[in-house]
Amino acid sequence: MDNTTELALTTVNNNFTKSNCSRDNVLKTVVFPVLYSLLFLLGLSLNGLAVWVFFSIPSRSHFIIYLKNIVVADVLMTLTFPFKVLSDSNMASVGLRVFVCRVSSVLFYLTMYISILFFGLISIDRCRKTLQPFKVTNKARLAHRKLLSVAIWASLLTLSLPNIILTSRSPTSAYFKCSDLKTRAGLHWHEVVNYVCQIIFWGNLVTVIVCYTLITKELYSSYARTRACRSTGAMHNAGTAGGNVEGQRQPRRKSVSSNVFLVMAVFFVCFVPFHFSRVPYTLSQTRVHLFDCNFKLFFFQLKESTLWLSSLNSVLDPLIYFFLCKSFRTTLFKTLRLPPGTCSWLTGRGSSPNTVEDQTTAQETSLGDKSICI
Repeated sequence: MDNTTELALTTVNNNFTKSNCSRDNVLKTVVFPVLYSLLFLLGLSLNGLAVWVFFSIPSRSHFIIYLKNIVVADVLMTLTFPFKVLSDSNMASVGLRVFVCRVSSVLFYLTMYISILFFGLISIDRCRKTLQPFKVTNKARLAHRKLLSVAIWASLLTLSLPNIILTSRSPTSAYFKCSDLKTRAGLHWHEVVNYVCQIIFWGNLVTVIVCYTLITKELYSSYARTRACRSTGAMHNAGTAGGNVEGQRQPRRKSVSSNVFLVMAVFFVCFVPFHFSRVPYTLSQTRVHLFDCNFKLFFFQLKESTLWLSSLNSVLDPLIYFFLCKSFRTTLFKTLRLPPGTCSWLTGRGSSPNTVEDQTTAQETSLGDKSICI
């Protein structure tokens, strides 16, 4: 075989390998743009409504303060979706794709980790609410939570800014990855930020697990006490009206208990898969000589698939507002001119305070907090 033939075969093999390893496949250029377009339409509608509702609710509980921060993060995340759609579908100009790498993607991850941190705080608040249901929230505690919220935004923004500043290289061709725009310091900082974000995630994951373990234990103990009281009442007051009222309480209690775990369910669905895939993907970007192109493509596709699940958070969060925040439901129904009892079969709460949670809300409302999310 002569040199010309060998050179031709080598060129063909290299082109075939590059074609197989190209990121511009149907998954990236068609499937994900369609999915993100749907998320954008749903997220903009739901979060726009959530912003409208929350602007009418005073920040008189820790839970509402945290939810308002998540709403802002979700709106900002949703606004990044059109840029990702244009970039991934190859309809964006080189300048717009550079903007996605330098600004839009950084904003996306910033809002994701803000949501993760506030999910951890919500879990702590739900745990406190379950273990100490009659503890009153005062103005000093509310002020501290607002300061904590500002500190979280400021800290993560400070952490994210170097990713914008150090993504300063100009693209050498129309075919580039975001990592190609980072300086050498930018690649190192990107790796450092990834590890910091992993610490944030795993720390909050442990917090969520511990808090909901304690919540489960308390709810089970409450269920056992209620069942014992029912048994005692049935023995002494068989057939009385009191027994009938007590019998009506249990279904509502079970419904409330299941709604409490919605926060944990959204956290696990949206954030856990992505963080199992992000570390190897980041290593494939920053340690380019450790992986061949097939592994890089696999980690990229895995990261993009789990990243879409993280984006789904912006659509699922309004479910938390609706099911766990009584003030949100009340204001929403007023805005939509719906009767107060609408969807009570979903929330498991009637108009009378028959459950422990409802009794707690009634007590705190009488103490002056009319914006309790339970």
